[in-house]
Amino acid sequence: MAVVLDLLNKDNRPRHPEKAHRPDQPVQQRKPDWIRVKAPGSPKWAETNRIVRENKLVTVCEEAGCPNIGECWEKKHATFMIMGDTCTRACAFCNVKTGLPVALDPNEPENVAKAVEKLGLEHVVITSVDRDDLADGGAQHFADVIHAIRARSPKTTIEILTPDFLRKPGALEVVVAAKPDVFNHNLETVPSKYLKVRPGARYFHSIRLLQQVKELDPTIFTKSGIMVGLGEERNEVLQLMDDLRSADVDFMTIGQYLQPTKKHHPVIRFVTPDEFKAYETTAYAKGFLLISATPLTRSSHHAGDDFARLKAARLGASKL
Repeated sequence: MAVVLDLLNKDNRPRHPEKAHRPDQPVQQRKPDWIRVKAPGSPKWAETNRIVRENKLVTVCEEAGCPNIGECWEKKHATFMIMGDTCTRACAFCNVKTGLPVALDPNEPENVAKAVEKLGLEHVVITSVDRDDLADGGAQHFADVIHAIRARSPKTTIEILTPDFLRKPGALEVVVAAKPDVFNHNLETVPSKYLKVRPGARYFHSIRLLQQVKELDPTIFTKSGIMVGLGEERNEVLQLMDDLRSADVDFMTIGQYLQPTKKHHPVIRFVTPDEFKAYETTAYAKGFLLISATPLTRSSHHAGDDFARLKAARLGASKL
């Protein structure tokens, strides 16, 4: 389990100051056998780590404590987190540092593009912290990163995982105009849990955001993901699937929530692999082109392989 203090910083400031004085939450018991991952440390992992450090980049793999970092970095797959390492939101599930962010780095788009080129990525995922302090929520920065990658690696496909751009009129249009191949925005949980789990967001705003992407550019694949094990009911997950399909979302991911620290929302239960399989079957029946539903599924896990499957699924559907 992660610690509450950010030990990467010399001053030992709390990583989550808004949570520091909250009572401890129940800590998850021993994880079940189906949640086991290989520890990172291979030579290929080390090479990915070196390229990330040399270009002074932030990855969500590290900041969010992703359990799949060993597997992904072994394959030279990394999800780059732009606009700094500090988020203006304070979601109850997230391990990314919260607080007042620093100014945007004007060299970041080019640095990300260099790293993508050095890693030889066929598919790259770009995400960010929430930047409610910026007038456009960071939309232009997203566009600049996309353009920089296209200039250096024109054959690389680009997937973005964006914040909700809440109360940022015109921001979505800027990002969509940059033409990412996949636009991902995660709902994270069912609407009944938003007040405790994702209090700074609005469920139906997120649904509408995804719908607007398709209205602005129907060629862009849309994607969204949730965590389970936060106390949601099965029928709520099924309704959420219907809401995503009403917004014409192509791809849905479902994974097990894991508690980062004792100050974060507790794991209410571990969802079994059979239950994940049932969610997958139901989602396909509802019309999604692709569904990834396993305990260790994360938004960017196997993103390159999934993009190839997504394209194949769209092509197959067009022939029906």
